[in-house]
Amino acid sequence: MAETVTLIFFLFTAIVILAMIAMRLRIPYPIMLVLGGLIIAFIPGLPAIHINPDLILFVFLPPLIYSSAWQTSWREFHSNLRPILLLAIGLVLATTVLVAVASHFLIGLPWSVAFVLGAIISPTDAVAASATAQSLGLPRRIVTILEGESMVNDATGLVIYKFAVAGVVTASFSLWQAGLEFALVGVGSVLLGLALAWLLTRLHHLLDEPTIEISITLLTPFAAYLLAEELHGSGVLATLAAGLYLSRHSSRFFTSGTRLPAIAVWNTLAFQLNGFVFLLIGLALRDILENLSLRQLPSLLGSVLLVSGTAIVIRLLLVFASSYLPPVLNPRVNIGEVRSRWRSTALIGWTGLRGAVSLAAALALPFTLQNGSLFPQRNLLIFLSFGVILVTLVGQGMTLTPLIRLLGLKGDDSVDNERLQAHKAATKAAIKRLDDLRDAEWVSEDFLSTLYDYYGRKLEQFDMFKLGEQADALHDHLNTNARLRHEVLDAERAAIIKLRDNNSIDDEVLRTIERELDLEEQRLSQSPTSTLT
Repeated sequence: MAETVTLIFFLFTAIVILAMIAMRLRIPYPIMLVLGGLIIAFIPGLPAIHINPDLILFVFLPPLIYSSAWQTSWREFHSNLRPILLLAIGLVLATTVLVAVASHFLIGLPWSVAFVLGAIISPTDAVAASATAQSLGLPRRIVTILEGESMVNDATGLVIYKFAVAGVVTASFSLWQAGLEFALVGVGSVLLGLALAWLLTRLHHLLDEPTIEISITLLTPFAAYLLAEELHGSGVLATLAAGLYLSRHSSRFFTSGTRLPAIAVWNTLAFQLNGFVFLLIGLALRDILENLSLRQLPSLLGSVLLVSGTAIVIRLLLVFASSYLPPVLNPRVNIGEVRSRWRSTALIGWTGLRGAVSLAAALALPFTLQNGSLFPQRNLLIFLSFGVILVTLVGQGMTLTPLIRLLGLKGDDSVDNERLQAHKAATKAAIKRLDDLRDAEWVSEDFLSTLYDYYGRKLEQFDMFKLGEQADALHDHLNTNARLRHEVLDAERAAIIKLRDNNSIDDEVLRTIERELDLEEQRLSQSPTSTLT
């Protein structure tokens, strides 16, 4: 027991250290984590860890998928639905089938096992890609497509994975029956997730206690997953549907006191779970590598490159075909417009990075079949899955930054424009409300005048700039104002710390005022236009 606790502590510590190294090197942290998992496989003396496969799926997948769904912009997701679904469903199915074909004929895997491998590596993980894209200021549409694809294809790939594994375990598989069940399970699971989410929105409306509400959000993905699995549905699809619905409506039932700590809790949880999966695979690889001879290694590495190359080429071909076929099939489509998007198409085609979801699926493979015999080629499947993740996440991931610069892709002002528009609308609404309350008996005339001045100055400064015409001037103005506000906040913070150190105030008072200053600082960090005032 003590050894297990020590090992878990070591893994969580390693996650933090690797993420710090990634930050210093300015690379997406999943790349460092997968390299860390590889290093762990060669550290002598570390014990092997064996986790129930069903437990891996239940512990890791629901919160990761729920977190991804929660951060999705429904408007952007809906406006890019066609390319997202093409990648998340069409590409996943194509990758599963063609990787299975290549694995069967070129590696010699049995058909059933080959389909399991195809299902494992079919979903992409856009964490590294979207992190790089956002840091370099890519167009919003590309980031939306990458993140939307990653969210939906997790569900698609894992549903296929479930059927493929069941076919191996039970030694029976019918394509038509699986297709019908896939459709029924998909629709039923989504409806179940939506129904659960609707009930939870009613519950959240009755509550106003951050600790309880955040606890409910932590339980929600597991509740959706368990309920769907117990009803022989897809826990992944139910969790995804629940996350999308609750995210869409959360602004109406969460207070700021709940929303701020909830975001912090979920960011930390997703980060740790992602890291834990990457390092767990390193411990699993120890047993696999011990069972391999040096003579097998060149052949295995060749198999990794074969499967990785198949997945990469399939993605590139399908992504480019989806952009260039419409003018051929429909003459009314603007050919020039399609051709002008080749840079975006090339980047999206290259960002087929595999990550934590594929790792969790590989580790979750059962040890035995229904008849009691060992799951065929389980160690080989895990090794190949990790190899594909290493090639795509590290190999392709490290090339994203130079590729983006080479293609000359730049961000747009759409987010800044919408943020400025929203601030102006909110400011006008505040001024209108002040007009409505002017004659109310409880309103202080002095404070009313102060608020009028504050919002009036705010609106005047919003009108000073128009993004696109004076973007550089606006950003310089924002940066200057932000620096001044941060300097003032630092002075306030230093003053109250000095009072606490002199015992003029106690720690509870310090924490109360510190929270107010922290919230103000976060407001400055999250919304540059708030520095206009």
